[in-house]
Amino acid sequence: MEVKPIRTEADYNDALKNIEQLWDASYGSPEGDKLDVLVTLVDAYENEHYPIPPSDPIDAILHYMESQELSEHDLEPFIGSRSGVSEILNRHRTLSLDMIRKLHKGLGISADILIQPYTLQPSS
Repeated sequence: MEVKPIRTEADYNDALKNIEQLWDASYGSPEGDKLDVLVTLVDAYENEHYPIPPSDPIDAILHYMESQELSEHDLEPFIGSRSGVSEILNRHRTLSLDMIRKLHKGLGISADILIQPYTLQPSS
């Protein structure tokens, strides 16, 4: 197998097939080195052709809450009152810089995600 740049979708698909064939290669072996190079090339191609947009801050918080089995009450130290948490999670109010800092420091949610703009829902 020859390792070459990925320039087209066909090159990309070939690289994926080669990765699958090499998946169990031993680290440091010639096959393992080819696997490492192919994965790097595929990653670069995907970043250019299939970029993943930044996550929505509220979706990120909700995902974190679900994965850690947290309740809205658990967010109060980072966001404020129970009603404030509800307003944030229901997209009736934006996160403040102080809230973003507390969520990042206290829960480890990426500040890069938390600072992304998001659409507010109109209050009823």
